[in-house]
Amino acid sequence: MADVWQGRFRNNLLRRLPETSLARFAGRLERIELPRAHRLSSPHQPMEHAYFFESGIASVVVRSPEGQHSEIGIIGRDGMCPTSAILDVDADPFSILMQMHGEACRIPVCALKAVLAEDGEVRRLFSRYTQALAVQQAYTALSNAAHHVDERLARWILMCHDRVDGADISLTHEFLSVMLAVRRPSVTTALHVL
Repeated sequence: MADVWQGRFRNNLLRRLPETSLARFAGRLERIELPRAHRLSSPHQPMEHAYFFESGIASVVVRSPEGQHSEIGIIGRDGMCPTSAILDVDADPFSILMQMHGEACRIPVCALKAVLAEDGEVRRLFSRYTQALAVQQAYTALSNAAHHVDERLARWILMCHDRVDGADISLTHEFLSVMLAVRRPSVTTALHVL
């Protein structure tokens, strides 16, 4: 826990907090490994912990009643989940899962909500992040509706590249097909175009 307290964060939200604000909950943060495909949340199920990503990428995935999946957002060291905790809502209507192995600092949601209730600076910063994620989700929905699969794939690769070190983004075609809401052969064709 000492390395958490010393401020060696890669997470942009935690790094931007004033020391007095971070001190309110830094002692409750726990570093954990998050393997690829690990499910952080399920639709309409409350999350016990909030996760501040230090590395890796999590996908926010929505599912239709017919069983179709589409990624509506990605979270890396730029942010955290669930934003429902920031909004004082118990659960989200979508899933969040690790798309790339990583590490996070987690805190019980009840502890995070207590800090948000008493610290306006934390609440303002995290509210801005919630707005940024909502904008990302809106543009992802627009891209899914308006752009061809190769354009969506290029956008997705750039968004992932912004959130990882290096140039390696290790995923299967099957996983990419879910993220882009297309059939697997469409991913293979789009990758050849790129």
